[in-house]
Amino acid sequence: MEVILLERIEKLGQMGDIVKVKPGFARNYLLPQAKALRSNKENLALFEARKVQLEAANLKRREEAEQIAAKMEGLNLVIIRQAAETGQLYGSVTGRDVRDAIREAGYNIERRQVVLDQPLKEIGNYNIRIVLHPDVSRMVGVTVARSAEEAERNAKAAAKAAAKAAAASEAVEAFETTAETASA
Repeated sequence: MEVILLERIEKLGQMGDIVKVKPGFARNYLLPQAKALRSNKENLALFEARKVQLEAANLKRREEAEQIAAKMEGLNLVIIRQAAETGQLYGSVTGRDVRDAIREAGYNIERRQVVLDQPLKEIGNYNIRIVLHPDVSRMVGVTVARSAEEAERNAKAAAKAAAKAAAASEAVEAFETTAETASA
């Protein structure tokens, strides 16, 4: 089935593109969510008439999403869960849990905006992508721990490891620079 996209859809196309999709995807997702129109002469004329309004509304939503993304810069969340001594969680951390933690931090997002490839099932630090608009996404740090104290210890250890890695990379650069200077 061919449809006209009313907004950018990841891995499918841009606004105004006429794309061929499976009928079920169009019927069950694109058309009910008002993300596309069936491709025919009447709808093509309707899209051309509404194109300016759609682009203006899309631009406004994108600007709002960019403002929220700027505020979310450097956001790190802590999610407390029970876990075994080996670090395996009793259960898992899902997109809903991440959404709830982000809402507690003061941002209003929906669960479908949280992109988790698979549920988090171990204690640790994760980077999770939050899609605020089809063109705007932000990475958020999530620490899953048994307690707030453990999360603080892990954060300090991660900061220390990052500082050590930065110092090591600077040393390597300095060595390479001196090696280049000596050979020249």
